[in-house]
Amino acid sequence: MRPSYNKLALSSAALLASGSAFAAGGGAVADEFKWMTFAVFGVIIAITMAITFWAARTTHTTSEFYAAGRSVSGIQNGWAIAGDYLSAASFLGIAGLISLYGYDGFMYSVGWLVAYITVLLVIAEPCRNIGKYTMGDILAFRNDPKKTKTVAALSTITVSTFYLTAQMVGGGVLIKTLIGIDYEISVIGVGVLMLVYVVFGGMKATTWVQIIKAVLLVVASILLVALVWAPYGFSLPGYLQAVVSDPDVQGQVAKLLGDKAANMTPEELGQRFLEPGLFLKSPIDQISLGMALVLGTAGMPHILMRFFTVPTAQAARLSVIWAMGIIGGFYVLTLFLGTGAAMLVGPAKIASVDAGGNMAGPLLAQFLGGGESSMLGNLFLAFVAAVAFATIVAVVAGLVLAAASAMAHDIYVGVIRGEHATPQEQVTAARVSSVIVGIMAITVGILAKGQNVAHLVALAFAVAASSNLPAVFLTLYWKKCNTTGIIMGMLVGAITAIALVMISPNMTYPKAVISGAKKVLEGETAQPAKLAQAAEGGFICELFAVSGCKKAEPAKPEQAAKPGAPEKLAKLQEKLPALTDAKDLEKARKDIAGLEKSIKKAEDDLKKMAGQTTSMMGLEKPFFQLKNPGLISIPLGFLMVILGSLLTRDKRAEDMWDELYVRQNTGINAEAASAH
Repeated sequence: MRPSYNKLALSSAALLASGSAFAAGGGAVADEFKWMTFAVFGVIIAITMAITFWAARTTHTTSEFYAAGRSVSGIQNGWAIAGDYLSAASFLGIAGLISLYGYDGFMYSVGWLVAYITVLLVIAEPCRNIGKYTMGDILAFRNDPKKTKTVAALSTITVSTFYLTAQMVGGGVLIKTLIGIDYEISVIGVGVLMLVYVVFGGMKATTWVQIIKAVLLVVASILLVALVWAPYGFSLPGYLQAVVSDPDVQGQVAKLLGDKAANMTPEELGQRFLEPGLFLKSPIDQISLGMALVLGTAGMPHILMRFFTVPTAQAARLSVIWAMGIIGGFYVLTLFLGTGAAMLVGPAKIASVDAGGNMAGPLLAQFLGGGESSMLGNLFLAFVAAVAFATIVAVVAGLVLAAASAMAHDIYVGVIRGEHATPQEQVTAARVSSVIVGIMAITVGILAKGQNVAHLVALAFAVAASSNLPAVFLTLYWKKCNTTGIIMGMLVGAITAIALVMISPNMTYPKAVISGAKKVLEGETAQPAKLAQAAEGGFICELFAVSGCKKAEPAKPEQAAKPGAPEKLAKLQEKLPALTDAKDLEKARKDIAGLEKSIKKAEDDLKKMAGQTTSMMGLEKPFFQLKNPGLISIPLGFLMVILGSLLTRDKRAEDMWDELYVRQNTGINAEAASAH
C-alpha cells in the first residue's frame, strides 16, 4: 500500500526521537552564496587564530597552560563559563527540539539553568580554594593520590568523550548541511582547528575564544529573537497565541500524536505543543533527565577547571553569578528561537534538512533575512552558522583540555612521574595528550554521525552526575569520606550510567527501525484534512485517490489510500502551478519535500537494517525503559561512596579533613598549592 501522510509523519517522528541518521543534499546554501559563507567563517576563524597566536607567546608554565596563570577576572570567567556551557546542544540541539517537540525541548534549557544554583552554592568556591588544576587534584587532597587521580582521570575522559561526541556531530552536521562538504571532512576540520587552540594556546587561548564566541552567540540570538517577536509587539501572550494558532505547529502535533489527534480541534493541537509529553512521554523519564541535568553540571570536568583560572574565591563566586545571568538569558531566548523556527520555517522543512532538528536556528536566520534565494537571508544564515561553528570549536577545545589534563597531569605526572616531572615536561605531556584526545574526538565524531546533540549531552551529564558529583561533593563535605568510597562511587556510578544507556531506548533496534520504515512506505490512512484544505482539495483528492472525496472537501483520516506515492508526488508537482496563493504554494512545496525525504529515509533504513534483528548489545527491544539513567545511577553513585567509606578506614582521609575544611572555607595557602 502507498504511504499515508499521518503514518509517515508519526513514524518519522519516532525515528527522530531515537536519533535517526542525518540526511542532506548538497547544502542549504545555494552555490552562488557559498563564497559569502566561506568569507564569514574565515573572519571568525582568523580572529580566533590571532587570539591563539597571542596566547601561545605567553603560555610557558604548567599554571599558564592549565589555568591561564590564574589571571582571569570574575566577569571574564563568567563569560568564559557561559561560552563553555552554551554548546552545540544549547544553540542547535535545544532550538531544534523545541521546534519539533515544543515544551519538552525547553526542559533541557530549564534543567541546565537550574544546575548553576548547585554549582554556586556547593562547588565553585571550595574547588577554587583547593588550588589545583583538575578534578583529580580535588579528590587527591585528602585521599590516596595515585588511586583517586587514576579513577578521576578515567571518569573525566569518559564524560569528555560523551560531550565531545555531541560537539563533533554538531560541527559535522553544520558544515555538511550548509555547504555540502562531506560530514567526515567537516569533523576533521573542527578537530584540527580545536587542536590548534589547545596545543598552542592552552587555557588562555581557550578562555578568550570562549568569551568571544559567547558574546557573538548572545548577540546573534537577541537579533533573531527581536525579529521573530517584534511583529507581535513584544507581547508574550500574543506571541504564544500565535504559536498555538499556527497551522504548521498544529500539523506537527497531529503527526506526533497520530490517531490521538483525530478528535482534537486545531486549537487543542496547538495548545498541546506548549505542554509536556510529545518527546519525553514518561513523567519518570522527565524526572530522571532533570536530575542528570541539574546535578551533572557540578560534575563536568571542563566546568570545574574554569574555577582554577581566577585569582580569588570571591572571583569564583562572581564568575558563577555572571555565568548564571548570561546562560539564563540565553536559555529564555531558545524558547523564541525554537517556536519561531516552528512557525516560520516549519517542522517538516527543519526535519527534512536535518533529522535531529539541529539546523532550526540557522534556517530561521535564513528565513528572517529574506529566504533561500536572498543575499541577506544567506548572510544571516552564514553569520549564525559561523557563530554556531565557533561555539562548537570553543567547547571542544575546553573538553579536550580537560581530558588532556586528566591524562597528562593526573596520570603521567601524578601517578607515573610523581614529583620528578619538570615544569617543561609537564607542559609537553599536556600538549601530547591534547593531540591524542583530539584524534579520539575526531574518530568518535565520525562514528557517531546522525545523533541529536542535545540528547548526547544529556547522557554525558548523567555520567558526570553519577560518578563525579558524589565523589567531589562528599569528599568536600563529609568527614568520613575516604579513598575506597571515592573509587567505588565513581566506578559504580559511571559503569551503571553507561550500562543503562546501552540497554535503553537510545540505542538502535533494527526491528523497530524496520517497522517504522514499513509504516512510512505502507501507510493505512489517507492525508489528514489540514493539507487538503491548504492546497485546494480538488487535486489533493486526485493525488491520494480517496473514495468519495469531492473538490474542496477535506480527506478523512479513516479513508483508505491507494499505492504509488512517488507517482502521486510527481502528479502533485505538476499541479502546483494551479495554486495562486503564495502561502498555499509554499506549503504544498514543503509537504512534497518532506514526503520525498521521508520516503527516501525509509527506503535507506530498510536497506541498512536488512538481515539485522538486534542492537549492538544483542537486544531486540530496550531492557531499560528510561531514556536517561540518572534516576537510578545518581543515587547509586552516592550510595557506593557512603558504603565504601563506612566499611573501610583511611587514616590519610581522616588526618587531612581539618586542613581541607579550613582551606575550602578560607582559601588559605591556595596559591602555594597551585604552584606545586
